[in-house]
Amino acid sequence: MDRKRILIIGIAVFAVGLLAGLKTLKQSCPLALRSRAIVSAESAQARDLEARGDLIAARREYQRLINEMPNSREVLLWQQKVEALNIALLFSPTLTPGSIEYEIKPGDSLEKIARDHRTTVELIKKSNGLTGDSIFPGKKLKVWTVPFNIVVDKSQNTLLLKTDDTVFKSYTVATGTNNSTPVGTFRIIEKITDPPWYKPGAVIPAGSPENILGTRWLGLTKQGYGIHGTTDPKSLGTQATAGCIRMANRDVEELYSIVPLGVEVTIVD
Repeated sequence: MDRKRILIIGIAVFAVGLLAGLKTLKQSCPLALRSRAIVSAESAQARDLEARGDLIAARREYQRLINEMPNSREVLLWQQKVEALNIALLFSPTLTPGSIEYEIKPGDSLEKIARDHRTTVELIKKSNGLTGDSIFPGKKLKVWTVPFNIVVDKSQNTLLLKTDDTVFKSYTVATGTNNSTPVGTFRIIEKITDPPWYKPGAVIPAGSPENILGTRWLGLTKQGYGIHGTTDPKSLGTQATAGCIRMANRDVEELYSIVPLGVEVTIVD
């Protein structure tokens, strides 16, 4: 009888230990205990919020999924969703962390407001649905106030638009052949819409199929180098340029509208 009692006690102790171990595992590795069905349901919840237009809640839900399940096969999709929602919210009238509601004062212009808050006229117009430059005292505008910075990773051929250390949006780019894109920290000192291309012995006008600069140019403090569009989108993701950073036209147009002169650009191997 004593042996039987000892055996029962031993089994009970083992069971308690097993339950405690499972609880610890669940806390330390939630992904291991979440079925694909549960992950799918949680993703569907985020998509439903997005479809209903609650972009802030959708972004928060996608970010939660990333934080809790960083090893999920869907994590890349969730990150893409977060970045797309970052841009959608940036270009909308919705106030989010990083933006303020600014009351227009007598003597203000869009250029003055943009300069005072280190943003761009184009971003203010996009964020407020403005089609012209006319503004009126007493009206309120959404204005972005948090500085952006750019990191170009040559090893991955990616350009990261960041706020502090947080990736706001990532883009696939082309960099210089034979690793010729210079490494270092620079600043954007020139912005040109529909830039002509000055090549040795010729000037190729904007819009020409031979103009490799595409629709935008953001010149860097490193003379002769910049971020620009392309007429060869198939080259993106490779080392294909003479040293500049090449983007899809739609991407460089988006970036151009967001970043003002003076933004820091760090290029790393």
